Amino acid sequence: MIKDFVVYVLSDSVGDTAEQVARASAEQYQASNYEIKKYPYVESKLKIDNIMEDLDPKNSIFVYTIVNQEISEYLQAICQEKEIHYIDVMTESLNAFTEFLNEEPTRESGIIRKLDEDYFKRVEAVEFAVKYDDGKDPRGILKADIVLIGVSRSSKTPLSMYLAHKNYKVVNIPLVKGAKVPEQLFEVPRKKIIGLMIDPSDLIEIRRERIRVLGLDNSVDYVSVEKIYEELEYAEKIMRKIGCPVIDMTKKAVEEAANLVIDIINDLN
Repeated sequence: MIKDFVVYVLSDSVGDTAEQVARASAEQYQASNYEIKKYPYVESKLKIDNIMEDLDPKNSIFVYTIVNQEISEYLQAICQEKEIHYIDVMTESLNAFTEFLNEEPTRESGIIRKLDEDYFKRVEAVEFAVKYDDGKDPRGILKADIVLIGVSRSSKTPLSMYLAHKNYKVVNIPLVKGAKVPEQLFEVPRKKIIGLMIDPSDLIEIRRERIRVLGLDNSVDYVSVEKIYEELEYAEKIMRKIGCPVIDMTKKAVEEAANLVIDIINDLN
């Protein structure tokens, strides 16, 4: 029985999966002592050759998650040649999935890590959109990837949230006649700012429905035809001053508008 042994954990990504498998297995043998040597980002045959130097095949075992087939097969061949025990965590699993799905794997390393990073970026973007929604704190303008400006009920908030789920940090700023425009709007690159306009008749209907839902008086300035035209004229004036691209939100679904915003931002950057 081997009393002391070394577990070599290799991966072409960070190696957390292989390490967890190795530890969970090794801990089942209380009569032996072990050491784990972890080697992440093993992406070349030379790195494998360097790891193989000066190790004792008799008290070594390899546990690895390498999705690159050439590198994986190379490591397996060396282990067999040197009579080193090894556990190829990925290959058997990939073979089973390939047979089940009748589809070849991408063999891209670090996919789980990338998915995790993408998830946390999305959560951060959503929290950002909520924090800086509707001009709550204009300081967010300087931190945002995208700044949406427009009059009330021009779909700024739903568009902000949709873009946040695409990992963009979005601030939306209402343009209200008589209210001071945040100075930060003139401090950021105008290529980050998107103006939202909407047909007056559509805006009137949207606002009247909003008033009805809230149970308010339909005669308030919020739904006044004259005031709405003044608001839109004022908003257009600010957008021209900034020099930002403008999207007509009339009859547009949020998804369609979001794609337009992303296209504009990508073209300008």
